[in-house]
Amino acid sequence: MAARNKKQRQQELTALIDSEPFLTDEELADRFEVSVQTIRLDRLALGIPELRERIKAVAEQNYTEVRSLESSEVIGELIDLDLNKLAISILEIGPEHVFSRTKIARGHHLFAQANSLAVGIIDAETVLTGTAEVRYKRPVKLGERLVCKAVVKEFRGERAHVDVTTKVRDDLVFEGQFVVFTM
Repeated sequence: MAARNKKQRQQELTALIDSEPFLTDEELADRFEVSVQTIRLDRLALGIPELRERIKAVAEQNYTEVRSLESSEVIGELIDLDLNKLAISILEIGPEHVFSRTKIARGHHLFAQANSLAVGIIDAETVLTGTAEVRYKRPVKLGERLVCKAVVKEFRGERAHVDVTTKVRDDLVFEGQFVVFTM
């Protein structure tokens, strides 16, 4: 972006966060070609909460719509939910998710995020995973942010086919096809 004054930058920052609320301070700093500290000061001046708080606020609204799982059973922060159609969650990979020696995420955390989304997307009291065909595309490292997206491809009777993809930025790291059943 071209050089701008503080007022212009803050107006553009507000508009950008309104349209893309899950950008990190680092991503915002890159877009505006300023330091991360400048972005943090701008957010503070504008009363815009940090990323974690923005994610949490959106997630809390979506958890109330999930019928098949308790909010604590959804792995990651549920940032978008259109029951029987689409769901998106974000999971920050922390020290509790990785092998201590390699700092690479344990695969079951990626699977758990995808599986909970495949189950939670379905509008029913009880939903169980029947089958899952998954592929891990590359290792995920400590500090990376997983964006998991579930899409219902087919829903007939008590059976739904749900495709799930997980990315770090634009890099596909996990994909799976789940068959889930309602009871």
